[in-house]
Formats: sequence, C-alpha cells, structure tokens
Amino acid sequence: MLRRSERNLENIPVGALGLIPITGCEELGEQVNKFLVKWRKESENQHVGDVVFNGYVRDNYIINTKVPRFGSGEAKGIITESVRGKDLYLMVDVLNYNVTYSLTGNVNHMSPDDHFQNLKRVIAAIGGKSRRINIIMPFLYESRQHKRSGRESLDCALALQELVRMGVDNIITFDAHDPRVQNAIPLNGFETVSPTYQFIKSLLGTVKDLQIDSDHMMAISPDEGGTHRAIYLANVLGLDMGMFYKRRDYTRIVNGRNPIVAHEFLGSSVEGKDVIIIDDMISSGDSIIEVAKELKRRKANRIFAAATFGLFTNGMDRFDKAYEDGLIHGILTTNLIYRTPELLSKPYYIDCDMSKYIALLIDTLNHDGSISTLLSPNERIQHVLQVYKNGGEIELEVEI
Repeated sequence: MLRRSERNLENIPVGALGLIPITGCEELGEQVNKFLVKWRKESENQHVGDVVFNGYVRDNYIINTKVPRFGSGEAKGIITESVRGKDLYLMVDVLNYNVTYSLTGNVNHMSPDDHFQNLKRVIAAIGGKSRRINIIMPFLYESRQHKRSGRESLDCALALQELVRMGVDNIITFDAHDPRVQNAIPLNGFETVSPTYQFIKSLLGTVKDLQIDSDHMMAISPDEGGTHRAIYLANVLGLDMGMFYKRRDYTRIVNGRNPIVAHEFLGSSVEGKDVIIIDDMISSGDSIIEVAKELKRRKANRIFAAATFGLFTNGMDRFDKAYEDGLIHGILTTNLIYRTPELLSKPYYIDCDMSKYIALLIDTLNHDGSISTLLSPNERIQHVLQVYKNGGEIELEVEI
C-alpha cells in the first residue's frame, strides 16, 4: 500500500480540513477520520507555529452536522460549528436503505433520492462560507441512468450539474457505471476511482493456494459493457480474459426491458482454471449466477465474483444456494456502501476495506497534490503479487 510518507505533500493546505459524513455514511467517515488524525499527529512537529498550518493537527476532523426531519417528512440541514475557510469533504452513501425516518407516523426507508436531497441540504447550510467543497460519493447517484435511449430523462447528468451550480468543486466517485457522465460538467473536477488493487489484495490475503498465471486463472467480464475492467485485471495479473454478452429477445418487453435469452461466451477455454468475474455492481445477482453456471458448464474450477458495490437487492438466498452447490467460491465487495450484517456473516464473503484509500485521497487533495499515483495502482499490484508468489503474508488488517 502506498504510504503517506512516500507522497509529495510540499504544497500548503488549501484550507483547514473538514470531513462531513452525511447521515448513512458515518461508519466509513469515522474510519477515514481515524487515519487522518493518526497521520497528521505523526507529522505534528513539522509545522509548529506556522500560521498556514493552523488547525492542521486535530483530534477530530469531522464537522458536526444534522439533518432533522419534521413530522411531514420534510427536512433541513444544520451545521453546528464554523466552516469558514475550510476545505470540506462531504461523504455520502446514496444506497444506504437501512436509514429510516418518520413520515406522518410511518417508518420510511431512505432512498437514493432522500440521500441526495440531504447532501444538497448540507451544501446549502454551508452557505458559500467554505474555501472549497469536495464530494466523495462512492456510488454515483443515478449513474445507472447515464445515457438516453428514446424520450427519457438524463438523471445523472442533471444531478452533477446541480451540484456544480451549488458550488461543488470536485466530485470523487468509485467505478462509475459509465465515466463519460463527466462530460456533463467538463470544467469541474471529476474522478472515478477503481478498487482493483483492494480486490487483488483481499483475494490474495484470503485464498492461499491460487496459481496466478494464464494457465491456471482467467479474468471474465459478465457483459460487454464491463470488458475494460476484465482487460485491466488480466493485464496486471498476466492472465487471459473472456467475456459474456447477453442475447436478448427484442420482440418482447418484460419489466421495462428486453428479456435475456442466453449468455454467450467469447474467449479461450476455462476448463480447470480459477476464474475472477469482475463487475461494477451486483444488483439482484441474476447475471453473476447465470455466468457462473455457464462457466461451470465449461468446466471452470473455482469462481470468485468481485464487484465494487454489492447491492443484493433480492437478498442472499440465491448466493447461499450457489455457494452450497459449488457454483461460487467467494464474493468480494467493498465497504463503500451499506452492507447488511447478514452479508458480513456469510462464509463466502470477502470484505475489501477502502477507508485508508479514501483517507489518502483526501489528505493529498487537501494539500493540492497530484493523485495520479493513487489512481494508478500498477506498482502496488505488482508488489503484492510478488509477495504472494514468494510465499509472504498479505497484511489485511486495518491498523488505526
């Protein structure tokens, strides 16, 4: 892992650092805060007495905010401390449906729309007093509605433009469904970050007997839209890659979509090989399980599914059965969005912690430093691969 001490932090901070985890993102925000506090205390003696670094070392970078709701379900954003001149980083998990509120006496689960409105409320409460507003939105709001087919709305583009109009300077997201949505805001900062390094590190740290070469392993894309992820994974690990494409019945529409008739495979033989299926999200999981069945039919060995976001919208029952039947050996997702206690307890689940990575991004951006080395993990991947092949131990524990 790239350490803080290895980066060039010679620039003075843009402003005093402030972290605002919006309701539903508190757990991830707290982890990020702990890293920032630890690192900056370690460099405490370097800037003593320098007025530019006033407030640089603190016991807590989290700004106290609240978004209370009225009985009608309406809400307001409140910030209870000064943010004047601060470089603010707002963190929001738009997929945390576990957060509830009262709506005329009924319990209502928060939707992505609710979380996005809360984000705007906090930005409105800042009222233009901060030095800079940066948003860390791991799952990009409405990113599945990223392009127009026929007469329909372009929700993601509208949301990005709205945030920019409200004064947001930078938006950082992870594995955007289609990074071309940034064309909606071409004059503002937009970064989409891939967690490939964390996937590889977590897999190697958990499974001890992998043979990582083109004779024993393959990277697979479950559809044509995600081939770039599989190509990158195959290139950095030195594997072959394959892909499936969905053959649809365009004569019928079921639930607003043309139903999938079959998953067709393009690629070399998977017989006897371990397989990594890589995608941006697992929604219902139907596609992943269908692809796993097709791979098993082609005599693949162990199958691991890696996705940045594990939504599991139809529950875990199908995955439990797939694991019991030997279809899927392991599922890797990140802690960038809410994960149910049920998911965390599954024997096949492998967690990929992203809090240290986010803290590195925030720390670097606060110094107005380049994050290009953070966005390109090639060297770190090769290093952890070499450690694994030499029989070394891959350290997974988060040290705070």
